[in-house]
Amino acid sequence: MMDYLISLQSLGSFVLISFAITFLACFTMHYKTKKKLKKYEKEFMKEFQKLTAIEKKEILDNSRIVRKIFSSYKQTI
Repeated sequence: MMDYLISLQSLGSFVLISFAITFLACFTMHYKTKKKLKKYEKEFMKEFQKLTAIEKKEILDNSRIVRKIFSSYKQTI
């Protein structure tokens, strides 16, 4: 594939630069999203810890999302 891109002369460099920019943009978006998700999970867990045991049990029983956050948070500790 690299031989083909190099043989395109000036267009090959354009294609490689386009791939690099696209990869960089996707990687940056993934990194920022993951970082923000972890921040929100920590904030949620701080609020969750303030609840009473009965409220915690009720929330865990009723919400699949909360169970996923809770289990992933426990794994990272």
